[in-house]
Amino acid sequence: MTTSKEEFEVTKTEQEWREILTPEQFNVLRKHGTERAGTSPLDKLYDKGTYVCAGCELPLFTADTKFNSGTGWPSFFAPIDSAIETTTDRSFFMTRTEVHCRRCGGHLGHVFNDGPKPTGLRYCMNGVSLKFIPEQS
Repeated sequence: MTTSKEEFEVTKTEQEWREILTPEQFNVLRKHGTERAGTSPLDKLYDKGTYVCAGCELPLFTADTKFNSGTGWPSFFAPIDSAIETTTDRSFFMTRTEVHCRRCGGHLGHVFNDGPKPTGLRYCMNGVSLKFIPEQS
């Protein structure tokens, strides 16, 4: 599977990625894997804060765009401006829109057209591809 561009702001060798990511994070972010539905503690987390890329810590989504999709994965109706890029994913005998971090190219999940207003989009993200940074009070 290819991403929309070959060069990213943050690049590492496969070994360097393996050294900073857990095996599950590596499988999802670098090998386009998918975590099992319902396994991410981030799915039911609704605290104020920001969700950042687990690979490069680029802010991707804010908590005020998160909603309970009932899918078992953290879902958002909009990313932070210029945080993500998308490509066409034709794996598993279907066509989907893949979402990845624009800074490191890490695979985050997919976006679907069945989300809530105001966008009508559902960014269905793998929890292991994200880190949650709570809002400081």
